[in-house]
Amino acid sequence: MTAIAIEHVSRSFGTVAAVGDVSLSVRDGEFFTLLGPSGCGKTTILRMVAGFCPLDAGMIRFGERRIDGLPPHRRNTALVFQNYAIFPNLTVEGNVAYGLKARGLEAAERVQRTRDALKLVRLDGFERRWPHQLSGGQLQRVAIARALVIRPEVLLLDEPLSNLDARLRIEMRAEIRQLQQSLGITALYVTHDQEEALAISDRIAVLNAGRVEQIDDPAGIYGRPATPFVAEFMGITNLLSGVVSQVSNGRSVIEVEGEAFHAPAFDAAVGKRIRFSLRPETIRVLVGRGATPPRWSTLEVRLSRIEFLGALTRLEVVLAGGAVLKAALLSQELPALAPGDALLLAYDPAQITIFPA
Repeated sequence: MTAIAIEHVSRSFGTVAAVGDVSLSVRDGEFFTLLGPSGCGKTTILRMVAGFCPLDAGMIRFGERRIDGLPPHRRNTALVFQNYAIFPNLTVEGNVAYGLKARGLEAAERVQRTRDALKLVRLDGFERRWPHQLSGGQLQRVAIARALVIRPEVLLLDEPLSNLDARLRIEMRAEIRQLQQSLGITALYVTHDQEEALAISDRIAVLNAGRVEQIDDPAGIYGRPATPFVAEFMGITNLLSGVVSQVSNGRSVIEVEGEAFHAPAFDAAVGKRIRFSLRPETIRVLVGRGATPPRWSTLEVRLSRIEFLGALTRLEVVLAGGAVLKAALLSQELPALAPGDALLLAYDPAQITIFPA
């Protein structure tokens, strides 16, 4: 297993700064994901690690060994591409064995290692098939087998599931994660899909405009976003702005267009304007006024829009001062609702995330 240290790396393309002074570390055997929107720099970082993109500044190490000055073939990495990069003129066996042949391994060892790799990805028996005879999921398994057969120190995956349909993406991401864990290999994964990153990662680095916004485990990234960008990028949230009106008894009160929101006490003076996040799924609709959970706060609102999504129903409500709030609730727990209804909502102040000024 190999740890990766990326230290103060930068890369520009002309006048565009793709990556700016990024530092992060990937632990031995960790599944680490670079997550962000298009153009945030995640693929550039991956290509720096692979050796396909030179650094303008900084360094990259595998363990104690500095590798940013080495050519790609001397880094002992394997890259799984978004478009599979399968050779159409080679069989499955020929594709998987390609890297072994380039390394000069003898035929008998090539055959054995190729069969072992195909068995790992559940394609044993497919050796003689041609790429045009395979489904998208099978092609992706061939690409993964070809990467693993050379026994790399680090497995790099660049949006490997983006060309698959939704159901197959879910199946393949579970397979990739299970395979990585069984082999104990260090993996650096690039995606723009938030759900995918949350489902398979040990830790995630959220990038924006070439810089790291936050590094944490999936629960921390989603539940404790460090910046407004992370809060909004990681799913739907209520991102609100208000003025601190009171701090007492372990709580702060934030006034948002005349409505008081309660939050855990934080270091901000009365009168200071701050931003905060409240996830829609942390909000409840109260059927009776005696149903408020202990230490929760309530809001009187009017329903403006309702969206039924099967198991989940999304609500958009308006507070007395005009602020709009989103809520997401299990459909089976809701009473019959219609736009214009007056509702009483409840939320746990501990679920509010305050962002530093």
